[in-house]
This record gives sequence, C-alpha cells and structure tokens, in this order.
Amino acid sequence: MEQLDLQALLAQSHTVCDALQRADVGSVRSEGRNLDTMLRGDLARFGAYVVQEEGPVPADDLEFIRTTLDYPASAPVISGLRSRKSPGMMPDSGNPQSLKYAVLSDAAQKLRPDPFKGQAAMYLYDTFKVFGKTLLARPEHDVRPGDVTRLTTYLESMEKMLREYAVWRAGSQKTYQATEPTVSAQDPKEQAAELDELLGELAALVGLDGVKRQVNTLVNLIQVQRMRAAQGMKATDISKHMVFLGNPGTGKTTVARLLAKIYRALGVLRTGQLVEVDRSGMVRGYIGQTATRTQEVIEEALGGVLFIDEAYALTVNKGQGDFGQEAVDTLLKTMEDHRDDIVVIVAGYTDLMEQFLDSNPGLRSRFANVIHFDDYSADQLLAILLQNLERQEYHLSPKAEKRAWEMIKNRVAHKPANFANARDVRNFMERAIANHAVRVASLDGASESKEILGTIEPEDLEDWE
Repeated sequence: MEQLDLQALLAQSHTVCDALQRADVGSVRSEGRNLDTMLRGDLARFGAYVVQEEGPVPADDLEFIRTTLDYPASAPVISGLRSRKSPGMMPDSGNPQSLKYAVLSDAAQKLRPDPFKGQAAMYLYDTFKVFGKTLLARPEHDVRPGDVTRLTTYLESMEKMLREYAVWRAGSQKTYQATEPTVSAQDPKEQAAELDELLGELAALVGLDGVKRQVNTLVNLIQVQRMRAAQGMKATDISKHMVFLGNPGTGKTTVARLLAKIYRALGVLRTGQLVEVDRSGMVRGYIGQTATRTQEVIEEALGGVLFIDEAYALTVNKGQGDFGQEAVDTLLKTMEDHRDDIVVIVAGYTDLMEQFLDSNPGLRSRFANVIHFDDYSADQLLAILLQNLERQEYHLSPKAEKRAWEMIKNRVAHKPANFANARDVRNFMERAIANHAVRVASLDGASESKEILGTIEPEDLEDWE
C-alpha cells in the first residue's frame, strides 16, 4: 500500500524545485526557465498519459489534474504537452525534464549544503508515483488494466534513469504522514520501506525485464484497488495466483520467493513464507493418502505462497493408478476455501504447463497471471557468474573472464538438451572454485595472499562435458 501523502509530497517537491532553481542547476534559472512550473507540466502530462494514451482526456480527470496541481490543464494545454514525445516509451528521452534536473543535482552534488541529503530525485519520483496511483483510485475514474500498465511503464522508465545515475534511494526518506489505514500489524512506514526494498531486489536481478514489468504492474494494480476500497469504492477482485513458464534455471524460484515477501509487504498475505514442493511431495500411493498429504502441504503454506515446481507432473500420467489428479482436486478446493490466505504459483516448461492447464476446466480460470521466463543470454549468464563470484569473495582474472565468456557463449550457441541457464553457471562456478582450491593449496605462501586466494585463473575453469 502507498503510504505517502500526496499533498505533502507535492509541497516537498515544490521545495525541491525552488532549491534547484536558486542553485541554478543545469542553468535553469540563467536560461529563464521555471523548474516548479516545469514540474507541474510534467505531472499533468504524466497524468494525461496514464488515464488516456490517445484521444481526449475525460473532463473529470482534467479537473483533478488542474485542481491538484494548480495547473491550467485544459484540453488544448494537454494536447500541447502531448505533442512532445510520449512519456514512458523511451528509457531516457521520455522521462520528465524536471526529474532530470533533480538527478543532475544529486549525481553531481550541486546543492551544498544539501537539505535533501542526495534524495531530491527520489522526492520527485515518489510524487509522480503517488500522484498517478491517486489519480487512478478516484471514484470518478473507472480504472482499466491498460491504465496500470502505462503507470508501471512510466515509473520503470524513471527508475531506470535513477539507477543508471546511482541516485536511487528507495525506502530511505519516508517522512510523510500515512493517509491509508494499516493493512496488517506491521507499521505502515516499515511496510512501505520493506516493499521498496523488495522491489529494488527484483529490479537488481539480471535480465528478466518482462517478468519485472508484469510483477510491477500487478503491484500497482493491487495498490490502486486497495486505495479505492479504502475510500468505500468498488474494487476489482484481483487474482494473485500465477503460472511461471520457462526452462530450468531462469529465476522462477527466486522470483516466487520475492513475490511471497512482496505480497506480505502489500498486506495481501499474513506471513509471506514460501513453501516449495513438487509431485513427490504431494502424491502418495494409495487412495486418500494424496489428499491428506496435499492438505498438509497447503496448511503449511497458509498465509504465504505455495510454489509447485514441475506442476505438469501431477497430470501428465492421468489414468488408473495415478493419484496426481487427486492432488489437483484438493488444491483447487483449497484455493477456493482459502482464497484470501494463500497464493499458489505453478511452474514448469511452457509446453507441458499448457497441457497441465488444459487438464482440468478449473485450472486455467484459477491462474489468470501467466509469466514467461526467457532463457538468459550469454551476456546475462556472464553477469550472473560475476555477481555470484563476488558474493563468495572471488573474482576472475582478465584472462579467466575472457575464457569464461567464450565458454559461456559457446554453451548458449549450442544448447544441449540439459541446458539449465543459471544452474549451469552455478555448477560451472562451483567447479572453478574447487579447482582453484586444489591449485592454490600447492602454492607456497598462498595462504598469506588475499589476491591469490580470491582470483580464479583460466586453468581453474572446467568446460561443460
């Protein structure tokens, strides 16, 4: 749930603009431009884009934009603003001009002393985020999925710029009064900070751009609907169950674990634990045992996420003597009985999961959110290798990095039947670390050199068989 007060954010953002104006950041003052007016125009353009990608903006939306921003948001004015490049479509050129000045100030430390502690851009980012969600949550606006998708795309574009310039500080300046009721026992400010941190972890994962966009869209949709409910308005019942489609090692379990925590931070789930299981953990050999075991697994997952990997194995051998269908039937009943206290994610290969969803009339209707996990590219797998080595306090020498890149590139270009993406990289890394240990153990004085103990050389790298 959004925990920042819009009016407080607007007031603080205007203070930010005034400070940047006085400091003449980016020569905005000397060139005769007014940063505060620029911000109001950027917010008006953003609001118009979110509620209506093309065509006239509804009169009630224009009125909200005009009165909230104290900006002349008439139809001709909005049309003029839209004549510029549509926001959110390009990674940089579509971002608000006012935000770019704040980014410049934070990145170059233009304000001295800096009353915003390097977070001027984050104040403006939060203002756009809360303004957009408040606009969609109004009684007069009938929110549509496309609205939330455009909101997500725009916010992603701004966030990408903030991260590229190393001024992203999500969760660090939540100083405004909360305006929405607490949705769990957790403190609202802590809840908002936790959500920001978790979404930051998601954004930091290598690749998975489409996955990140779908998760962020779902988060925004949930937040807007809960804001509407808090105002006594009709809120759409959003399905939170998911299907993850993709090959092994593409980050499905990692994202599922993050989602469990994200749902908890949103107040959707009580505890946010992830219970991971496959067919062997649910299906037993006698009538009645499978239903009992499946129910036990479900009860363990209540309040959190039940993640069923290779879920297609439950129905692939439908026939006499197989009890996989019994597990599916029990699962469907529980999803209905505990619809507000459990989220189920089923995962597996794309083709086999399509067969799984078609095996029972109730399955496809229960899992409205389908997310595709693409294979990683060679560049992404190398980035994952370097990231994982760094966590273990190792690094590749320049020659080793060049050799690893060639080996990974060849692996991707000639994918074997057992290709497992990041799992392959993990195994590759573990073998390299083991080979490094054998080599270093025989070197005199190696125990006294951190460089030797932490550097993987080309001879440590063992190709896939």
